[in-house]
Amino acid sequence: MDTKTEKLSLFFEKIKSLGFWQRIFGWRPVKELSYDAYEEFKKISDLLDRIIQEGEQNKNSIAVLNNENGHLKLEKSKLESSLENVNKELDRAAQEISGLKSSVAAKDEKIRSSEKKIIDQDKESILVKEQVAQLTNNVEQLRKENIVFKQTESDRKIKYENDVAGLNAIRTEIQTDRQKEQEERQKSEILRIESMKETWLKHQESVKQTVKMICDKHTIEYVEKVPFKGNPDNTIKLCDEYIIFDAKSPSSENLDNFPDYIKAQTESIRKYIKEENVRRDIYLVIPSNTVQVIKSFSYNMADYNVYIVTIDVLEPLILTLKKIEDYEFVNQLNPEERENICRIIGKFAHMTKRRIQIDHFFTWEFLDILTKCKADLPKEILDKVIEFEKSEKLNPPQERRSKQILNKDLESDNDKIQKEAEAKGIAFPVTLQKDLKGLPLYENENG
Repeated sequence: MDTKTEKLSLFFEKIKSLGFWQRIFGWRPVKELSYDAYEEFKKISDLLDRIIQEGEQNKNSIAVLNNENGHLKLEKSKLESSLENVNKELDRAAQEISGLKSSVAAKDEKIRSSEKKIIDQDKESILVKEQVAQLTNNVEQLRKENIVFKQTESDRKIKYENDVAGLNAIRTEIQTDRQKEQEERQKSEILRIESMKETWLKHQESVKQTVKMICDKHTIEYVEKVPFKGNPDNTIKLCDEYIIFDAKSPSSENLDNFPDYIKAQTESIRKYIKEENVRRDIYLVIPSNTVQVIKSFSYNMADYNVYIVTIDVLEPLILTLKKIEDYEFVNQLNPEERENICRIIGKFAHMTKRRIQIDHFFTWEFLDILTKCKADLPKEILDKVIEFEKSEKLNPPQERRSKQILNKDLESDNDKIQKEAEAKGIAFPVTLQKDLKGLPLYENENG
């Protein structure tokens, strides 16, 4: 225990250096310092008393142990002395019996007296033998206890070896499970990359079939062979203008260079603009799962514009462009009508990109949850989850080619869902759309 004596030392130093005037006028600081010094002195005194008390207790303990040790040594000495006396008595009795036997014939009287002595000695011999037997029993008991101790130590060693073997088996099993889990994740990632590659390889054909289907559905002319130099992937004709939709996809799973590739393609399609009756708005169609790496979706190239779109936006975009056919001449559009057309196209593009971004975000979140379920759930619960998963079936509404999806039907379904939610105690406020704009994902999109 560390006891500081700063105040006590300072008090004595102050007393030594105290002058006459200081004793008269400066006694109050000395008095206050004396209180602190007294407290330190009291702590030191209490500590000294405790040390002395602990020392006395230790001395008493040592004395008791020494006393017990002396008694044990004395008992041992007595037993050894008793055994030695018994041995001496046996030797002496044997000598006397031998002498008596040699003089049996001559000294009958002595024999009778000696017989009495022999009987007494036999009694003593029996007592000595009993003591020897008791000592032998004690030695045997000690030997048995020693054997038990050795057996206990052996059992401990066997138990320790078994525990170590069990721990090694558990560690090996954990390492095997981790290795399997890592291999499964690697296989899943490889399958995902291969699926992305396959999607990208089929992207050009998919875009072509989609554009053709839209043209057939809405009676728009799809140009198989353009009358000008070059061979764009897809060309439609509206208002005697050729509108080009070029399909672009990554060449590998690394998307870092894809934005630079798209930017380079905006320059390479300049050759189409020089041709007659080619619309100065050209659309590059990219896969939906590459939207997250695209930084800019429109390029103003001075004498023409390039827009980056996905397959999902093609139909509303082409329908908006087809709307221009309702006018005999493009110049007849007033500024407000042009602004409305641009606004609709921009809203379609924004909604499509936003939906793709949200779907992509939730896809990764759902994949992360599924991975955590497989890694963190106990095996019994995981098996039960898989069993329920196999029994579930999701049937979204089926779309029919001849049936149009009406806005009033969607609004009616929305009203039904809202009423059902209110009946179950789930509140849908009127300002739900405003609340959704406060989500982090929405804020990231709008800066």
